[in-house]
Amino acid sequence: MARFAAAVEEARGVELLHTSADPDHHRMVLAFRGAPAAVVRATSALAAAVYAEVDLRRHRGRHPRIGALDVVPFVRGPGCPEADALRASRSFGVWTARRGVPVFFYERAATTPGRASLPRVRSGQFEGLAAKLSRREWRPDLGPAAPHPALGAVAVGVREPLVRFNVNLDAADPGPARRIAAAIRESDGGIPHVRALGIPLRRRGLTQVSMNLVRYAVTGIETVYEHVAEGARAEGVALAGCEFIGPVPAKALRGLDLALLDADLAPDQVLELPETGEGGEA
Repeated sequence: MARFAAAVEEARGVELLHTSADPDHHRMVLAFRGAPAAVVRATSALAAAVYAEVDLRRHRGRHPRIGALDVVPFVRGPGCPEADALRASRSFGVWTARRGVPVFFYERAATTPGRASLPRVRSGQFEGLAAKLSRREWRPDLGPAAPHPALGAVAVGVREPLVRFNVNLDAADPGPARRIAAAIRESDGGIPHVRALGIPLRRRGLTQVSMNLVRYAVTGIETVYEHVAEGARAEGVALAGCEFIGPVPAKALRGLDLALLDADLAPDQVLELPETGEGGEA
């Protein structure tokens, strides 16, 4: 983790905001910000470090992924026109495609409506990528029409800030977490603007309802917490604390009682949106 963070910190003109990693998810998140050109340089440096070390043929983790550098969202801050963020996403896409890694553009950078959804782009994961890319409708936007043997593919997008919020359950059986996740995620008819997975945390003897709140001003943290708590009561399992992954917009936390949530939130995770620039993550 330190080597990947160092690759970002050594890039001129960016500020590394937060890093996190989890052995059960087997996934690392980095968030950084700066002017568009600087963010592209830092993201390229990060990608080079990841591509030199990670081989997905030997990777095992609980979080869905299609590549060693799985997803790179450019998150536009105030003062940064969307056109600049889109140019930055395209610039990084060209850089990584030249290294033999297929690129899909998603969300606001998507080239077709069917690719706007990140879960849809990730469907099939790394193991199903070769078959997916062989279909005409899933030819990559840039790069070869076959996955890189070790690095897979990458999803590159422009999106609004979101909240990654996880609720842990005091149960080793992943069944309750998966049923709760299925009940609340939007794609299965649940709560609007909520993506959710049930994930076992084997090293901790727990399970987790792992969520992305993609429109937190519409569906907020307290709302999803209450639904998960209700689902846990119905399943007969206790809650075992909450956690946030990556930066959390300060306005998403206003009026929220973190003590009530028993939430893990580091000071460097609370983000007042910058006056200019973008953030990248992997």
